[in-house]
Amino acid sequence: MTVTRGGSSADPIQAPGTPEADWQAWPGWESLPEVSLGSFDRVVVVAAHPDDEVLGFGGAIALLSASGTEVTVVAVTDGEGSHPNSDVISPSDLVKVRAAETQAALAELGAADSDVVRLRIPDTKVGAYEDEVVDQIARLVRDADLVVAPWTSDVHGDHEAAGRAAVRAAKAAGLACWLYPVWMWHWAQPGDLRVPWRSAARILLPPTVLDRKKAAVKRFVSQIAPLGPGPGNAPILPPEELAHHLRDREVVFR
Repeated sequence: MTVTRGGSSADPIQAPGTPEADWQAWPGWESLPEVSLGSFDRVVVVAAHPDDEVLGFGGAIALLSASGTEVTVVAVTDGEGSHPNSDVISPSDLVKVRAAETQAALAELGAADSDVVRLRIPDTKVGAYEDEVVDQIARLVRDADLVVAPWTSDVHGDHEAAGRAAVRAAKAAGLACWLYPVWMWHWAQPGDLRVPWRSAARILLPPTVLDRKKAAVKRFVSQIAPLGPGPGNAPILPPEELAHHLRDREVVFR
């Protein structure tokens, strides 16, 4: 994911988030049906930035890969905008780092053979290129069984635009499109009326799969550890944020 720290306090992503303990204690989990990953031959997983697919759907990628499903990851941006004020790494170098992190993370998930297609849309500007993203995703889903993408109401412009583009491409191809939240766990609260819980479903992660996901998340060092001293090099995903993505279940909206 990409988000610039130190922005407006009116931005729900910049505001203090909901503790993971609150989510863990939520009784509403039991009302969410468990979704079956079925017998898909090929699944296309769209990410606005390198790491979104692992944070929101990484356990499912591990399960799909273990079952023999072909997984194609579509990185809409290269995530070069995650540290715009860094004095230790340039955006062009960050592109290389994040691409390598993605490959290492997929290997941890048992999905090293997955194709990663980089659309190279400018980070933080996906909305301005949404029609182009639709066209590119449409070409990639022609022989797929399912499309998965960021939730279209995640309160992050790139996530929402990438999700809308995937929904449009999937609809044109006659395919289902599941949407995974990323930032929602930060700004929403358990039972939040802004969240369409009626369309939500759980994907349960066995302990071995959760271990794979945890190892995959650790590969995104540029996002979870400081790049260096100073606020411009601060991690995008501090431990309290990572906790939302290291639980034994993932959620998709169908």
